[in-house]
Amino acid sequence: MTTETSSAQDGPRPARPYQRYLADMVSRMQRDVAAAAPLTSAHRGAPPELAHAVTAAVERLAPDLLALSHDVHAHPELGFEEHYAVERIARLLSERGHEVETGAYGVKTALRARAGGGRPRVAILAEYDALPGIGHACGHNVICAAAVGAFLAAAEVIGDLDGSVELIGCPAEEGGGGKEYIARAGGFDDIDAAVMLHPFGADVAEHPWLGVRTVDVTYHGLSAHAAAMPHLGRNALDAIVNAYAGFAQLRQHILPADRVHGIITDGGQKPNIVPERAAGSFFLRSADPNGITELSERALAIFEAAARSTGTELEMTWDVCPVYLPVRNNHPLAARYATNLVPRGRKVVPEGVLPGEMTGSTDLGNVSVRVPSIHPLLAIAPPDVTIHNPEFAKWAAREGADTGTIDGAVGLALTAVDYLADAELRAEVRAEFEAAGGVMDVDALLAHGTP
Repeated sequence: MTTETSSAQDGPRPARPYQRYLADMVSRMQRDVAAAAPLTSAHRGAPPELAHAVTAAVERLAPDLLALSHDVHAHPELGFEEHYAVERIARLLSERGHEVETGAYGVKTALRARAGGGRPRVAILAEYDALPGIGHACGHNVICAAAVGAFLAAAEVIGDLDGSVELIGCPAEEGGGGKEYIARAGGFDDIDAAVMLHPFGADVAEHPWLGVRTVDVTYHGLSAHAAAMPHLGRNALDAIVNAYAGFAQLRQHILPADRVHGIITDGGQKPNIVPERAAGSFFLRSADPNGITELSERALAIFEAAARSTGTELEMTWDVCPVYLPVRNNHPLAARYATNLVPRGRKVVPEGVLPGEMTGSTDLGNVSVRVPSIHPLLAIAPPDVTIHNPEFAKWAAREGADTGTIDGAVGLALTAVDYLADAELRAEVRAEFEAAGGVMDVDALLAHGTP
């Protein structure tokens, strides 16, 4: 493929993406969102006076929350290295009279604070890690500030409720699996429901987040002079190329929602040396936990065939990062969140309005199969600005993100308070969770799914 070049000074540019599809998708999504009925809840939630007090608390906290969002945005940190963000959150919570545990659950950049006592207990989850090179292009600064604001606001009325509210600061969502490590340490054992949100280009109550697992593949061959004695070598680069090609061909024969993708990380040293080592890294995603297992088995067959065909030795490392499971959305909780954002002027649409292929993965899935959970999308940018793009990082510090931070804090705080105040809501939340399979034995699933 050729590249477009405007001048020698500008240098080569990659071909433009498929613009017609993007324009059509955005137009269709905007039309469908406008036509969709907003998600509503059959439950009464918290008494009006408590809801008013929570909303007023968030509004009063707004300057501090926006300062936190912008400060975290200006200091992007990679997963498990979010020391600045954790210190910044802890300082704000301490100033508001809360005890904060940093390094919680044996994870150095995890954080915990609690208000109230006993059960039921609802957790509000914060994220604050950034992406390499492009900072907060996933808007985790907004997630962070909205969660902190929701906790502080809910804490102000906890004396009028039974139970407690907890803030859990979760590091390394971007490829580190912080929530799974917290879960393994018992961080969600005493939690009855978990709520968080994610910035996006639309307001959606429930979205089909995929599960994902990773595998790193290395082929070991024999080096030789590529011109004088190639027959004495065994080409590891050929093996990884064959593996990549087979993996790419797998895309035609998987379920529409599934995704597989990878990169070659090592292809040798010089063209005149038969590469004795080559490596790649691959992701497998599915909307079903069993789908991840099936994709793993099919990928294994491809990798082994590449080794046999080239006479090389295969080395595989599965799950350097913990497996991310598909998110199990809890509809009654999501409906309360959507209802709580109506007074903020937001129309939160149900699942299916946003194209299902516009999705990714999150370690919130690992929480959602242990505890009833929600992970709604919050509009802070235009719908054609994709996450994990430098442009989205700019939007994460603009006025739309600021409005989203405050609206999101209100939505999460009210949903948490609704859960604590409304026994009928709690019963339906639990009933739906049990109907979806109840608490999943994550260790058994992952052990079964590893080839």
